[in-house]
Amino acid sequence: MGRTIGIDLGTTNSCMAFVDEQGEANVIINAEGGRTTPSVVARTADGEYLTGASARRQAATNAEDTLFSVKRLMGQRFDERSVQETIARYPFRVERADNGDAWVRLGGESMAPPEVAAMILQKLKADAEQYLGEDVTDAVITVPAYFDDGQRNATKAAGEIAGLNVRRIINEPTAAALAYGMDTAIAQSDQPTSPIHLAVYDLGGGTFDISILRLDSGVVDVVATSGNAFLGGDDFDALIVEHLLDDFRRDTGLDLSNDAAALMRVKEAAETAKRELSTTQTARVNLPYISADQSGPKHLECELSREQLDEWAADLVQATIEPCEQALSDAQLMPGDIDQVALIGGQTRMPLVQEVVRNYFGREPSRGVNPDEVVAVGAALQGGILGGDVEQALLLLDVTSQTLGTSIVGDVFSPIIERNTSIPTSSSENYVTVADNQTEMLIDILQGESRTASENRELGKFRLRGLRAAPAGEASAELTFMLDADGILSARAYDADTGAEAEITLQDAVGLTGSQIEEMTQKAERRRQAELDRAR
Repeated sequence: MGRTIGIDLGTTNSCMAFVDEQGEANVIINAEGGRTTPSVVARTADGEYLTGASARRQAATNAEDTLFSVKRLMGQRFDERSVQETIARYPFRVERADNGDAWVRLGGESMAPPEVAAMILQKLKADAEQYLGEDVTDAVITVPAYFDDGQRNATKAAGEIAGLNVRRIINEPTAAALAYGMDTAIAQSDQPTSPIHLAVYDLGGGTFDISILRLDSGVVDVVATSGNAFLGGDDFDALIVEHLLDDFRRDTGLDLSNDAAALMRVKEAAETAKRELSTTQTARVNLPYISADQSGPKHLECELSREQLDEWAADLVQATIEPCEQALSDAQLMPGDIDQVALIGGQTRMPLVQEVVRNYFGREPSRGVNPDEVVAVGAALQGGILGGDVEQALLLLDVTSQTLGTSIVGDVFSPIIERNTSIPTSSSENYVTVADNQTEMLIDILQGESRTASENRELGKFRLRGLRAAPAGEASAELTFMLDADGILSARAYDADTGAEAEITLQDAVGLTGSQIEEMTQKAERRRQAELDRAR
């Protein structure tokens, strides 16, 4: 088996790494010479597909056919409120697919988010092959710890469409813990037999995760995780954009919110200003000829201060604390029990974020590694462990981030696997019939924390037929949930009296079907070949 690369498939930027002959993880430089690749895909007017930096460069002049932050739509239903709030900011079109998922349009073609993500992965794969001078077929891909089953399946499908054998889906904080080299921390501890508690605070472009890990005698045990799948750097950018648009509207009477090209220019300026304000007190926004009216061209010019951004973003930063409190409560720890706080994700460069984290945990966060690269490095180390290229100094015990169960009479949620259960795992519960002579059960698979079934997310459903006809409450079936090492769920129902059984893999229930994935894989290969022909 060949080399396995690690890929951090990010909302804003993606990164990849590999393990060399000495067992050390190194970031792979892309074709443009960068250590990260923008997670942007575009289609030009002449039908050419662009990915990465080239797609991002032309975004302002091709806004409706430039896709970004698509990771937020992976495995998501179009009608969900969080999705609707997100897509209101996008200049490109997002639509409801036949199965209810959120899909996007690119060049007049409807595409599933995993298909778009696969285009990014294809570029990463090609760049890695060019850098390493060998074929790359295997990968470990990271996901936010709070990604649910549908999002994990969508990520795995993206890898398959891109022509990658996805050997493992690993949570980003767990990958970061590997990269931090916690085995070294344990070895150097004054009391090596005492557990070390690590909080991994991950604020990236699209999501926020907090994971609490216990490190003890070479075992990394993720004891609790929490987060928000719709809180990240994109939301900080949106705040700046909103204020810039309001100021321009007040000064000129012109509304840029419906001008896709102008909106993209403002978004790029907002991202640039945000980055500058992490290291300076002020940032200048200068967008000449952003619009025009009867009196002539209009320019958007202003100066932003770090103090202004801190005021605007205070609620967003504070919103990360509630998941921290939940994770610590689940771990039965207090902030003062945490020995080390690791910051990952580009948004953690913001001084206000660092200040809030420092105040909450009562200690200076660790910033010994690049927050944009640490996850990919950890994924590469995991790939090296799987391939036998890295000695497994650490045993990783990851957890599921949300409770899985089914609905029972009265709109009640019946948990089967509780959140923060170590994976892989399986658990079973017996359910009885609720009507006389009932010979089948319709089983809803739900994920969430509400004890009201309808308030949780439905992942799928399947039907068990052939139950023994009997009075209500006398016939029963055993429902078993199985979570694999990737955190992906399958379910089985079995009636011991009749031998009837039914099984479902959630990939068959939500998101893309096997035939859709195969069709998209073939289409991706045709696109790749067309681009090669164009390059010749």
